Amino acid sequence: MIGDDRMDVGYELLDLQILDRDGMEVGKVDDVEFHLDEDGVPYLTALLVGPDVFGHRIGGWLGRVIAATTRRLRTNRSGPVRIPYDLIGSVRSAVTLTVSRDLLPEPELEHWLREHLIARIPGSGHAQ
Repeated sequence: MIGDDRMDVGYELLDLQILDRDGMEVGKVDDVEFHLDEDGVPYLTALLVGPDVFGHRIGGWLGRVIAATTRRLRTNRSGPVRIPYDLIGSVRSAVTLTVSRDLLPEPELEHWLREHLIARIPGSGHAQ
């Protein structure tokens, strides 16, 4: 688990690869979510994954295009994939989770691309 030590989130978490308990790729840390405790001290509550939060983070025209495209293709308005803090097993050169990626929601853009683009490629049904 992440210890009680302070960490520079921008340096230590953002853009790290996220792996499930079996070492399968989940995505990258695109943003983080904080809440404030009763004393006003921020604490990490979740990792956020998805092109919409990445677009907001990088900003500028490219960030706006990424975020807008993601919103346009979204079907259920669920927002980014939110991985609660209590599912983080360790943070080293990658973030390792304590659960299988099958238990996490799939980013909608990835689902849309697989369904509408990749599925049309001959032989793509055999790819893992």
